Amino acid sequence: MQFVEDIAELEALYGTPGEASLIKVAHQITPAYRTWIMASRLCVLSTVGPDGTDGSPRGDDGPVVRELDPQTLALPDWRGNNRMDSLRNIVADGRVSLMFMVPGSNNVVRVNGTAKVTTDADLCASFAQNGNHPRSVIVIKIGEIYSQCARALMRARIWTCGHESTGLPSVGDMLAEMKDGFDGATYDAEWAPRAAKTMW
Repeated sequence: MQFVEDIAELEALYGTPGEASLIKVAHQITPAYRTWIMASRLCVLSTVGPDGTDGSPRGDDGPVVRELDPQTLALPDWRGNNRMDSLRNIVADGRVSLMFMVPGSNNVVRVNGTAKVTTDADLCASFAQNGNHPRSVIVIKIGEIYSQCARALMRARIWTCGHESTGLPSVGDMLAEMKDGFDGATYDAEWAPRAAKTMW
């Protein structure tokens, strides 16, 4: 198998980018990008650290991030599995990317920048939901923000293909596959009620 190992070879293969892909880049939130991001309840947070990379879905009941100023976003770290893969990476290497999605739209808005983790009491408390607040907040300084080409979501027909998740292995199935004797059926049965009580 032959691999591309040279940037010049890569550029020769793909050619030059079109005008729209170059002029779309902003270095702070614009009115249009603000409207789009505030409509997003789901983003994927990508980080890099000494042990590798991580991609983590982040979701909320309302905008997934908050704008602190035109160059700064705040992402609450709501309850998860306590692996802290993304947080560990951010502490070690602040480079991050966020990919914002809105159901029904084939467009994606992407933010690249740097992040820090804060436990500022006032900021954490400002995200309070049902009497709970995040233990930390990820503060992202925007390096660049732009819309992503819609072709991937169009090809996948992600919002319109009608496929259901039936027939897929459950998380309990996956865990039972990883550890002999693990009771995946019980894990699955208990997961939804447990998640409902520990959402925030």
